Amino acid sequence: MPVTSVQLYSLRDAIAEDLDAAVARVREIGYQHVEPYAFVERVADFERALAATGLQAPSGHAAVIDAPDPDVVFDAAARLGIGIVIDPFVPTDRWQTADDAKKIADRVNELTARAATHGLRFGYHNHQWEFTNKVDGRSVFELFAEHLAPEAVLEVDTFWATVGGADAPAVLRSLGDRVVAIHVKDGEVSGDIATVLPSSESALVVPDALRAAFENQTPAGQGDVDVPSILAAAPDAIRVVEFDAYKGDVFEGIAQSLAWLQENDK
Repeated sequence: MPVTSVQLYSLRDAIAEDLDAAVARVREIGYQHVEPYAFVERVADFERALAATGLQAPSGHAAVIDAPDPDVVFDAAARLGIGIVIDPFVPTDRWQTADDAKKIADRVNELTARAATHGLRFGYHNHQWEFTNKVDGRSVFELFAEHLAPEAVLEVDTFWATVGGADAPAVLRSLGDRVVAIHVKDGEVSGDIATVLPSSESALVVPDALRAAFENQTPAGQGDVDVPSILAAAPDAIRVVEFDAYKGDVFEGIAQSLAWLQENDK
């Protein structure tokens, strides 16, 4: 079975209450890897929790593209053993034109080279708008990928790519080894989830309609996303389970996704 992880943002409420207990429960469920988020702000806490549980963090999310001092992020990642740093969010208003795509790619390339001086890899994680927004019939994500340096990597959120109208397995096949990780997420892919956007300032600020739509996400294999074809199209990518929100007990949700992957991702 490929490396399977869980994005700890899924458990943000539990982490805010007791980070150590939340991370320990992830290990009890059976995960051996996690993907921390905003780890710069709590690097000592994550370091303690990872050491206590033996969990490893091959990848992590942090806002780097707009960071005033990216080296602070990369130093924190190295401290936690994170080898791949992923920026998870550049809002839709900055993904409108071919020039926009090149500008972001140039910044990713710059940060990729900077990350390498710390022994790290760097890349980007999509939402739906990078696929919804088109230039001459081509997604702005496709234009962005064309400008990336060979060393730059991608974490494809396969749920959001599907919501954005993309054929996610085809996207993964076209990108090949550049995709080092995928977000494995399932649920409803139409309605408010496709049309209501978060704040242009932060993915964490969402309208009520989008927040409600998040809660229609399901464990892997229970929604509208063709997860088996996605897994087959990226056989070597890290599988990162994630929920933007979940109606039930999110620990049960990530447990169900892990069980499904253990049965179906071989």
